[in-house]
Amino acid sequence: MAPSNAQVQNLVAQFKALTGESDRTALRFLKDNNYKVDQAIDEFFSQQGDSSSTLEKELTDLFESLRDAAKDEKDKMELESTMEYLQSHLKINLENAELFVAIYLVQAPSIGEITLRGFVDGWKLTAVPASLADQAAHVRQLVAKLSKDKELFRKVYKYAFIGGREKDQKALDLENATVFWGTLFSSPGMRWETKNHNWLELWKSFLEEKWTRSVNKDMWNMTLEFAFKSMEDESLSFWNEDGAWPSVIDDFVGWCHGKGIGKTEQMDVDGEQ
Repeated sequence: MAPSNAQVQNLVAQFKALTGESDRTALRFLKDNNYKVDQAIDEFFSQQGDSSSTLEKELTDLFESLRDAAKDEKDKMELESTMEYLQSHLKINLENAELFVAIYLVQAPSIGEITLRGFVDGWKLTAVPASLADQAAHVRQLVAKLSKDKELFRKVYKYAFIGGREKDQKALDLENATVFWGTLFSSPGMRWETKNHNWLELWKSFLEEKWTRSVNKDMWNMTLEFAFKSMEDESLSFWNEDGAWPSVIDDFVGWCHGKGIGKTEQMDVDGEQ
């Protein structure tokens, strides 16, 4: 006997709760398995596993076709192969934030190297078909969203610290970090500026005058959070001396205030009225 509409709805809800799939998919698997929900769920995950294994093999084969077997270490694309993949196949502009989108996608251990594991695992997460054309199209889609999607930008930005470090180093060289900030906080990345101030240029000027050390992970990540806050509130009124900002951010705010930038601007305007 066929289940009632109420029973079907209940079975669909169970299927969706465990798989995250749509009503349409739930109904298809339930009908194919005589509305036995456990059996339907088992078949769904079995098919997903088969699909994942197929994609992994296709990605592995694609990686091997891109690797220079005569020059590259096993399971690696080294500098020439990596640049060929990024520039010729993904059509990446190495001079802007597109580069960091790409190394984030393939979980590259450094800008000039891609590993088999990172390539396969990274692309599997996107579920993009294992073809160069599809991968290039996906990169273009992400690049188009980069300046507007805060969470995507945060992921790409944070990965830039990992991929941008020299091997065996825990921090970024200041010169490289400054270049990376300039790249990420410019189009097609998220521009770090507001109506009255170009914060990227202010930050770079401050570093040139006041900072001589390398850039550790906390400084890198908190600079992003400060950038987001300053783009929302260019008066910097969100900052206070008792906050949890690293000392370099405190020093930057003090440097800005010393130049009449930030909260003091509003105070000056109020005083003139």
